[in-house]
Amino acid sequence: MLHTAHQHNSTLWERIALRMTASLRLEEVLSLITQGLIDELGAAFARIWLMGPGDLCDDCFKANLCSNRSSCLHLMASSGLSTHLNGEYRRIPIGVLKIGQIAHSGRAVCTNDVLNDDRFHNKQWVREHGVCAFAGYPLMFKDELLGVLGMFSRRNILEDEFDRLGTLALQAAIAVKNAQLHEELERMKARLNVENLYLQQELESNHDWSEIIGLSQGMKRVLDLVLQVAPTNACVLIQGETGTGKELIARAVHRQSDRRDRAFVKLNCAAIPSGLLESELFGHEKGAFTGAMAQKVGRFELAHQGTIFLDEVGEIPLELQSKLLRVLQEQEFERLGSTRTIHIDARLIAATNRDLEQMVADREFRSDLYYRLKVFPILLPPLRERPEDIPTLVRYFARRYAQLMKKPITQIPSDTMAAMSRYAWPGNVRELENFIERCVILSRDQTLIVPVGELASRSTPSHAMHTLEEAERDHILRALLASNWVIGGTSGAAAKLGMKRTSLQYKIQKLGITRPQ
Repeated sequence: MLHTAHQHNSTLWERIALRMTASLRLEEVLSLITQGLIDELGAAFARIWLMGPGDLCDDCFKANLCSNRSSCLHLMASSGLSTHLNGEYRRIPIGVLKIGQIAHSGRAVCTNDVLNDDRFHNKQWVREHGVCAFAGYPLMFKDELLGVLGMFSRRNILEDEFDRLGTLALQAAIAVKNAQLHEELERMKARLNVENLYLQQELESNHDWSEIIGLSQGMKRVLDLVLQVAPTNACVLIQGETGTGKELIARAVHRQSDRRDRAFVKLNCAAIPSGLLESELFGHEKGAFTGAMAQKVGRFELAHQGTIFLDEVGEIPLELQSKLLRVLQEQEFERLGSTRTIHIDARLIAATNRDLEQMVADREFRSDLYYRLKVFPILLPPLRERPEDIPTLVRYFARRYAQLMKKPITQIPSDTMAAMSRYAWPGNVRELENFIERCVILSRDQTLIVPVGELASRSTPSHAMHTLEEAERDHILRALLASNWVIGGTSGAAAKLGMKRTSLQYKIQKLGITRPQ
């Protein structure tokens, strides 16, 4: 009989050991351990806490007892009397209560007299549930403290069972560490796979420094700024009208930096619905919201040690701007549905065609985020302000699309070039590129066929209605002339227009207004 009982007990411990090694998913491993103690040993209550960062200090139930808020014990699994993970003991400071003391000392706590043990303060809970015994063990892997395993029982625990639980805790620590390493490896593989995809797209896109075309003083100034800021880690804010080539400048900053061998991750904030933008930027866990069928790695995490380019940054909703500001300041964030803090090293380049300063004044954009983004501003001049670059751009795009379409185009008539140089190109370089592509399609021989009449019809006649931008430019010009080009002061142009001096200066720069000599 004794031999049979011994065999039965051995089988129980073996079943628990097999349970904890049945999976490599951390959440599942922890649940298998605690539930195994309930099912196989008849425990009333079993829990596991793992070491983690101090992440819930503002609303932690034990915050007033915590002396070091950099790390604490996180409740990760609970079986038996309670399966909830968000109660009073979801976070336990190191050295506080019996669980924290086990973590601090690295020694087990075992007793069959919980009711009379001063280390257990909630005597009412002990009486209500008929608990008499407790066994708590540090989960140690080599010299590393992973967490604490705690178990309550309604029957006395034999001395050899305490010893076996200690052995089980050592096995549990190995299973937990294996699962942690496996999940970290899977996260790294997923991130590297997506990062490699971005790098491959960069190679296939064939973007290089030579694609930034321009010999004008305006473009030379831009390229000088790129060379100055690229070796640093400073945030760059690229401003300019639609079609001026903001992404090309962002790529140039990345390629001239020390991060050139890592991913250049881009996101157009205007192209993502506002409800999904947070998930795109920071990622989400499985089940974080309806439709979240699997874990998703966010763009910031993918850009670790590389560069993230946020185009149309002015479209980020106010409620998300605070989280973006935290990433820029602290280089850390949490995925949606997760409490695990992710630390990253990513350089941010932002771009916009909107007046962020005016948006700040209108309370549509956070001022602290605006100034954090605008560490190093680069303003791209519109094509109409650098007409001397138009012939170079025309020849570049004509040669490029002729090669793609295998057409022997070598000539561009001078009157045709002059007509294109006179046109304002409100869509900037993008409009010019699309126009030349169509011209190449229309061309049949060595001469580029350009529908010059179409350019003339696009131009706004003097008697026609002006665009909003043209009307704004004329209105500002009149105010400047009336104030003798004085911007500030009570009689300056800014006061006449009802604007801030800095907002007017930005408008003058953006609209290309210069004082006549």
